Amino acid sequence: MAKRVFFSFHYQDVIDFRVNVVRNHNLTKDDNAGYFDASIWEDAKKESDLALKRLINKELKNTSVTCVLIGSHTFERRWVDYEIMKSVERGNKLIGIHINNIRGKDGKTKTKGNNPFYYLGYSYDSTGKKLFLHNFIEGKWVKYSDLDGWNVKEVEDSRRNKIYRLSTSCSVYDWIDDDGYNNFSNWVK
Repeated sequence: MAKRVFFSFHYQDVIDFRVNVVRNHNLTKDDNAGYFDASIWEDAKKESDLALKRLINKELKNTSVTCVLIGSHTFERRWVDYEIMKSVERGNKLIGIHINNIRGKDGKTKTKGNNPFYYLGYSYDSTGKKLFLHNFIEGKWVKYSDLDGWNVKEVEDSRRNKIYRLSTSCSVYDWIDDDGYNNFSNWVK
């Protein structure tokens, strides 16, 4: 059965056309590449923070995979962080795809951007019954401010009071080097 995939990205990568290559690659395939596109376009200038959160939450509903399209500055985008953290809360599978090897509308490629999963983390409190979210900013972990933690099934003592980077558990691919055109449907399984 096809997965509903939410795409998270920095809007500049839409302008450069790299996001479009990934999001629309299924249009040239007979099998729909194994997913349905459930993403939204970021338009922060027209929406309040609360309205944007509601819009993101609505678009994430009924998705099972969140695919972060990683460009040069994706790791610095507040709303990409929110989409990732909300996906963690929902239990979505998270994957990242580097898109800077895709030629932009100018015909050029760029060097890989930083992995946004490296800058996001989670921890369990001392009781092991609550999960908290964190950002890695200027070399230190700080509490993630756009989403509260939540109660979880109690975790073992050895997992408490430690911060775990999302990069240790999220697969990241390169659209060109890893042949995303032919492998995307396997990545989102």
